[in-house]
Amino acid sequence: MLKNPSVKYQRFDPVSLPNRRWPSQTITKAPIWCSVDLRDGNQALAVPMNVSQKLDMFDALVKCGFKEIEVGFPSASNTEFSFNRRLIEENRIPDDVTIQCLVQAREDLIEKTVQSLIGAKKVIIHMYNSTSPAQRKYVFGKSKEEIIAVAVKGAQMIKDRLHRLTEGGTHVTLQYSPESFSATEVEFAKEISEAVMDVWQPTPQHKMILNLPDTVEVCMPNVYADQIEWICTNIKNRESLIVSLHTHNDRGTGTAATELGLLAGADRVEGTLFGNGERTGNLDIVQVAMNLYMHGMDPKLDFSDMNGLIQMYERTTGMTVPPRQPYAGELVFTAFSGSHQDAIKKGLSGYEQHNTIWDVPYLTIDPNDIGREYREVIRVNSQSGKGGVAYLLESEFGIELPKDMQREFGPIANDIVDSLGREVSGAELKQMFWKEYIERETPFQLYHFHADGVDGVFTCRCSLVINGKERGVTGKGNGPIAAFADALITDAGAPSFEVTTYREQSLSSGTEAAALAFIQIKTATGKLIWGAGTDTNIELASIKAVLSAVNRAG
Repeated sequence: MLKNPSVKYQRFDPVSLPNRRWPSQTITKAPIWCSVDLRDGNQALAVPMNVSQKLDMFDALVKCGFKEIEVGFPSASNTEFSFNRRLIEENRIPDDVTIQCLVQAREDLIEKTVQSLIGAKKVIIHMYNSTSPAQRKYVFGKSKEEIIAVAVKGAQMIKDRLHRLTEGGTHVTLQYSPESFSATEVEFAKEISEAVMDVWQPTPQHKMILNLPDTVEVCMPNVYADQIEWICTNIKNRESLIVSLHTHNDRGTGTAATELGLLAGADRVEGTLFGNGERTGNLDIVQVAMNLYMHGMDPKLDFSDMNGLIQMYERTTGMTVPPRQPYAGELVFTAFSGSHQDAIKKGLSGYEQHNTIWDVPYLTIDPNDIGREYREVIRVNSQSGKGGVAYLLESEFGIELPKDMQREFGPIANDIVDSLGREVSGAELKQMFWKEYIERETPFQLYHFHADGVDGVFTCRCSLVINGKERGVTGKGNGPIAAFADALITDAGAPSFEVTTYREQSLSSGTEAAALAFIQIKTATGKLIWGAGTDTNIELASIKAVLSAVNRAG
């Protein structure tokens, strides 16, 4: 890299807009959405989609609720042309969906595009030509006047052919894009757009779409917003226009540019699912739509089955959704950090109790709303703590550890996970818990237990295997647990202890036992130790829990 980048690169000049209004505006409703997955997204694939794959994606886009879908560049190839015809001839386009086709301002391409749309109910013909200084200078070698002439001629050629569609009942909307708008002088963008408007003659009743693409991000998103507001303020007959945004992500700010562009007065947004597109990609429509959703607005798009949408996308495009992709990635609702896990666990519990406005820490939306499960939210690795361990045991197996027991088992599990050096599953955590508590059978193992009471005094008779040898022991107390503790201490030679906490629960899942008991004991030295036991008989489960704690204390 250069020590002094200014010798090669220069800052993009901002727009003069001293009275800008967009910073104080608020987005209050969803824009008109147009998916360009089948065209802009498709052209960015190493292996473009075939007709079958495009049909699969088209159906998924319709299911999501897109009412405008750019289906391709029908003049570019036979595959693109055939796809249009198949959509139309097989009546695959719902009556409330408009298909959009892209075309350059060239007569042969316009002719083929119109042919591809005959018989459709609702269409958008999207014409473009490049307008930036670099495009004018290096690509076309034309002056501003010559570039305007190209746009005007293309607009007229489209207008001359519209009767072929409208006479058959097709409703046509015209769209113009000064491509590379964001790198074009706003005055020239206005001039060429108005020249096209003079040909197409839009009205408030029959508007045209003026698409202002951030074809290559060359400036900060606030500057793009200034450009959009400048056009909206200065262009003639604004009431006859639908101002549209089409941002890319070269600077990593495509979403920000779109949101600020909407604040600046735009009505419509073009983009793709998960941001597929040339270079760093197009706008990720899912992100902007879900950003509206998390602020309480109906985005007019339905991503309830996010996992199914991702599977379709990866199947048809060969691309993958990164694990950290906002809203869609595998890990975006997942916490490994112990403090995050604890806050999420408490937040979810509070929400479930009160069912108020969503305000769960670290989760911008409820994962359930897009078809994700809470079990995906908290996952355990070496960075996790007691909260994550407890959450997985409870959510997957119904094991509700007492809080003090969470503090005891959490570090034990964490040390094991740390030694493994990887993420662990809920089943592995359960196995760790079972090994640490349930399967503790030395030095004492229960072979047989019986207790009965008379006048509040219980006597227990049991058989223990002590260091490999069976032995009968007895004890007395004010209950079965107290009697068993007495038997261990006075007859079996266990160190002195007292039971301080007892808790039981029914297991909601699992085949090992129907009941689970937790016992905390306090040793003669004051140390607190937890034990756990399972059995179909809750009394035996509690006895096993005492034995577990005593074995762990040894």
